[in-house]
Amino acid sequence: LLQNNDFLRNTVHRHEPPVTAQPIQILAENKEVVVVDKPSSLPVHPCGRFRHNTVIFILGKEHDLKELHTIHRLDRMTSGVLMFAKTTEVSKRIDEQVRERQLEKEYVCRVVGEFPEHEVVCEEPILVVSYKVGVCRVDPKGKCCKTIFQRLSYNGKTSVVKCLPRTGRTHQIRVHLQYLGHPIVNDPIYNMEAWGPGRGKGGKIDKTDEELLKALVEEHRSKQSLDILGISEEDLNSSAENKDCGNSGDCAKAAQADPGNENSCPAEDAKDAERNDVAACPLSSDSSLETLENNRELGSWENRDGQTGEKSSEEKDPLCVECKITRRDPSPKELVMYLHALRYKGAEFEYCSKMPEWAMEDWEE
Repeated sequence: LLQNNDFLRNTVHRHEPPVTAQPIQILAENKEVVVVDKPSSLPVHPCGRFRHNTVIFILGKEHDLKELHTIHRLDRMTSGVLMFAKTTEVSKRIDEQVRERQLEKEYVCRVVGEFPEHEVVCEEPILVVSYKVGVCRVDPKGKCCKTIFQRLSYNGKTSVVKCLPRTGRTHQIRVHLQYLGHPIVNDPIYNMEAWGPGRGKGGKIDKTDEELLKALVEEHRSKQSLDILGISEEDLNSSAENKDCGNSGDCAKAAQADPGNENSCPAEDAKDAERNDVAACPLSSDSSLETLENNRELGSWENRDGQTGEKSSEEKDPLCVECKITRRDPSPKELVMYLHALRYKGAEFEYCSKMPEWAMEDWEE
């Protein structure tokens, strides 16, 4: 029985998925904001299985930039301009601009095939299929949205396209490009065989949502790339157990409401002005850093014989499914998706990053 003043400590065993080693470049910093060029594969803030490998944590650890406030977010696999406020007042001021749609966002991507030369406007509504896996699709029951596309170049196989999202739905650019029949070349979700022969072109998917999710998971499992979906074998095993719990509806609700789940607060191509969920996501890196540093300083563990010793460099938990699996290291190419936030403009500011290498006119795979 716990008594007053008893101290209870829980040590969490965690496997973080691999991310790119590309450094986070600081584009601008002043008293109010920090603007960075986010590498692909890094989530913005601690979520799901990610703690150390997040933009917020790395900025705190390597640049001593703490207590940053997220103004907008990018998908984990999307690179580019990412802005943080240093104070609550600045965050609220820019958030007001977001709500009043005074911000302009410009993306660049490389898509399959020859994209039309003329301007293309897509206004298909988007519905979230799964918060846990982070999958969306075009559906009449979805939320209205609008994206403007303009081709920049074509190299005979793939096209570089400028994207101007006028709303900020989850995966909006990626889903609209898939619908148009020109998915992003290496999109690990929307350019997969699981969607069928047409890969979702025109919204034609000959599968139920459940069949689609199962096919996507199986395709990534066969390629040993489940980490790209932000899920693990343990997640899948626990999902299978939940199906047998006799109350799958409640299980699904619990999964969607879990603030620790990476996709319960899905990172977006652009921030949805109608969603006021930034406050629900971790705004400060300070507490996360302190907790992790304290855990590291504990430095000892109890082995099976009850003896206490120094932490092993290759500590394995016999009860952990992840510990039993040997996975290959992903290549740098696998950790990059050809979607980049090029420019972020407000009433009083404009920040740009360099055009990525894969967006050059003469670039070849």
